[in-house]
Amino acid sequence: MATDETPEPEKKPEPEPGRPAERRPMPPENSGAPEPAADGAQGQESDDGAQNDEDTAAGAASDETPEEGTPGRPKTGRQRLVASLWPPRLTRAQLIVAVLLFILGLGLAIQVRSTSESSALRGARQEDLVRILDELDNRSQRLTDEQRRLEGQKTELENSSNQAEEARKQTVEKEQQLGVLAGTVAAQGPGISLAIDDPTHSVEADKLLDTIQELRAAGAEAIQVNDVRVVADTYLSDVRGGVEIDGKRVTQPYRFKVIGKPEDLEPALNIPGGVVQTLEKEQAKVAVTRQEKIIVNALRVAKRPDYARSSSQ
Repeated sequence: MATDETPEPEKKPEPEPGRPAERRPMPPENSGAPEPAADGAQGQESDDGAQNDEDTAAGAASDETPEEGTPGRPKTGRQRLVASLWPPRLTRAQLIVAVLLFILGLGLAIQVRSTSESSALRGARQEDLVRILDELDNRSQRLTDEQRRLEGQKTELENSSNQAEEARKQTVEKEQQLGVLAGTVAAQGPGISLAIDDPTHSVEADKLLDTIQELRAAGAEAIQVNDVRVVADTYLSDVRGGVEIDGKRVTQPYRFKVIGKPEDLEPALNIPGGVVQTLEKEQAKVAVTRQEKIIVNALRVAKRPDYARSSSQ
């Protein structure tokens, strides 16, 4: 017996869960349009789009990165350094510290200078230092003795019953003392003799003047060079073949007669870096001799001043 069997429709496989359904290509709507032309147009549009994208990216990059020196651009390290240094921004504490450092530097400079000036004594021997110290003590003692003598004279004048007679005696003594200092009277006493032999003629007037000044500082009361009396207003000058003292020519060897305390005069000339060493560097021969009696007999004429008068008149 024949039966009619109807075929069942085919069942499409169901997509697996989580897997996208398979897409089938759709047929083109206009199958009659030429494909090459469509491809060319699509390529041109893609090229134009890529060019536009590049221009947009370049413009964005130029907007994001401005040129140097324009506002809004991040500063470089050098510009930040210059901006931090100028204009200077000083606080009160920084100004006070700067002033203190300046004062400290000035004090150090003064200390270094004073140290360098006293460096000449650092290299001296112990014997020389002791001699210099003794000379300073002697000068101080002389000044102290002079002060006591003047105070004694003042006391005598105040306590003397015959003040007029005492004043006259002191006036005579003072006149003799001033005559010795002025060179108008002869003088004698202990002292030294100094001979300077200068065969090379290298000792000039300034060296002799330094010698006179050193002797005065050591307590010399009367000085004579050759046959010229040295006083307060004595001047020295260089001439050919010698030296002039107060306009009188003196030639070497130069012989000094000096009245004063020998124990003070001789060490003053022989101190390190003093007169003797300076003259010996000039190839001169120097001889210093202590003597119990020195006679200074060169005299000067007392000149009456033209304008100055005693204030007691």
